[in-house]
Amino acid sequence: MEHNVTFLGYIPLLPLIGAAVLGFFHIGTCNRKPLNEKFYGLVACIGPLLAFVLALRVFLTLKGMPEEARYLSQKAFTWFQVGDLDITMGFLADPLSSLMLVFVTLIGSLIHIYSIGYMEGDKNIGKFFAYLNLFLGSMLILVLGDNPVVMFVGWEGVGLCSYLLISYYSEGTDNVLAGNKAFIVNRIGDLGFVLGMAFLFWAIGAGGFDYFSLKANAHSLTPGIALAVCLLLFVGATGKSAQIPLYVWLPDAMAGPTPVSALIHAATMVTAGVYMVARFSFLYAHVPVAGEIVAWVGIITALVAAIFGMFQDDIKKVLAYSTVSQLGYMFAGVGVAAYSAGIFHVFTHAFFKALLFLGAGAVIYAMHHEQNIWKMGGLKNKMPKTYITMVIGALALAGCPPFAGFFSKDEILYSALATGHVGIWAVGVLVAGMTAYYTFRMIFVVFHGEPRDQEAYDHCHEAPAVMTVPLIILAVGALLAGFLNLPAIFGGHQQVTHWLAPSLVEHHPHASLFVEILAIGASVAAFVIGIRIAYKRFAVGAEEPVFSGFSKFAYHKFYIDELYDGIFVQPYKKIGNAIRKTIEPSVTDAPVTLVSKLYMVIGTAFKVFQVGYVRVYAIYMIVGLSLMSLLLSQSLN
Repeated sequence: MEHNVTFLGYIPLLPLIGAAVLGFFHIGTCNRKPLNEKFYGLVACIGPLLAFVLALRVFLTLKGMPEEARYLSQKAFTWFQVGDLDITMGFLADPLSSLMLVFVTLIGSLIHIYSIGYMEGDKNIGKFFAYLNLFLGSMLILVLGDNPVVMFVGWEGVGLCSYLLISYYSEGTDNVLAGNKAFIVNRIGDLGFVLGMAFLFWAIGAGGFDYFSLKANAHSLTPGIALAVCLLLFVGATGKSAQIPLYVWLPDAMAGPTPVSALIHAATMVTAGVYMVARFSFLYAHVPVAGEIVAWVGIITALVAAIFGMFQDDIKKVLAYSTVSQLGYMFAGVGVAAYSAGIFHVFTHAFFKALLFLGAGAVIYAMHHEQNIWKMGGLKNKMPKTYITMVIGALALAGCPPFAGFFSKDEILYSALATGHVGIWAVGVLVAGMTAYYTFRMIFVVFHGEPRDQEAYDHCHEAPAVMTVPLIILAVGALLAGFLNLPAIFGGHQQVTHWLAPSLVEHHPHASLFVEILAIGASVAAFVIGIRIAYKRFAVGAEEPVFSGFSKFAYHKFYIDELYDGIFVQPYKKIGNAIRKTIEPSVTDAPVTLVSKLYMVIGTAFKVFQVGYVRVYAIYMIVGLSLMSLLLSQSLN
């Protein structure tokens, strides 16, 4: 079957065209009456929906191909050639990228539709949808790129869009600072990615720099270089996917509109790091030390973020820390070489996290942009659709069987236990209990009990259908997506794992039935304990706590931001001020000042000859012609 196709490039191109059209109309109407909001919403949704249709076509095409030959490619054009580095703007669809394509375009489309209702009345709605389309298009480039350089184009694209959308409400200084923080922290991580690519090219890039060539030549890497490449690439992943120590930008990203938070956390950006590690499984699988580091960083991040999530009072920040924590699970999965388990959790997480963020957005929308959970309460009677769908999402996030999060998270924990990573498994089980606790703490405080703000409660109402219908669709996904990879112990055949097999280099662990039952039993017990504690403390009559001791320390996120500010930001500011006051005036500015003064002196000297009288200029001409004649006569002689 022909592997080269011509339609892959249209998948990212469609939302990018939408971004260009929306941006054109927004700029064109800046000084005139803006176009109808429905026009912007319609144009914004066309690209993602058509991209979803093409993604389904890719998936079905691959499904009809032999397993060993499941890939489609498109070489759009030669981008650049420098020595041995020959980079083509090429796209690759294989089982891994096709799965990502389907849920990224589906979730992205639902978020675009939801945004029509949420952003109603926004004066810059054209700009918002242009950025949102650009965000989705950049993620699709990242997923479809057939080599690390094209992936990096999308990688930087989502970084730019996160900055634009997090700081979208630019009237507030805090929002702009949050966007700056996301951009700067990601640039730190991206340096690791760039260095990793440079090492990889230096070592084996001469044989080709697309993924197929790199995989074929990976065996020639020395252990030291392979370890360096894996760790440098993971530095990039810690920035994009918010892992220790570069996780600090993601909670502040809540400054943007809620649909942006949903897109960042569910379908774009933060999943990029996990996808990148899985894409380079042919490297990580042969460098166990790198995998160990990835797994431990991931599970420690999961634990720390879960602790922070237990004490937050902003509904979006609770969900933000849950994302950081769940990303930690994903890295723990790919770190123990269970790449399919990690990607499967990316897949299921997209449904229930998008659902929870959009549900939180519906609550914020109804509460007139109030985000403090302690000013809510009793909303289940006012917003029954939002309540039911958010409970489904919460059960999936908390790992309740048979919801999607249970199957994907349990597969990661089972893989850790089966491969002998008992410490990672034990921490993962603890985090599962904590997740159930803080998730249902949020649900009980927001939807149960008595209203804490009666006036806001009286005016509260269910969101319009354009917002609730995406919630219902996502709730179905959060409920059923886990059955796509049902393990044998439940009578399934792990279709997702088998689907991803041609794209990944992993060794599936084989443990006894007792180990599998132990892993499942521990996860379920952790869920039950966590939700039971949350119910007792917050279901009825819960009041805003006064934090002290460890709880106060955790509420302030262990003062990590302040620590970073003291260690990195303030010293660099002082160094910058010292350079500005001493080095710049004498070293960099002095030569420029000297040149400008020299020109002034020369100009002043020549000024005496510019007297403004025609007779004087006639004399200059006669003198000049005489000198020229003299020189010519001498040269002829």
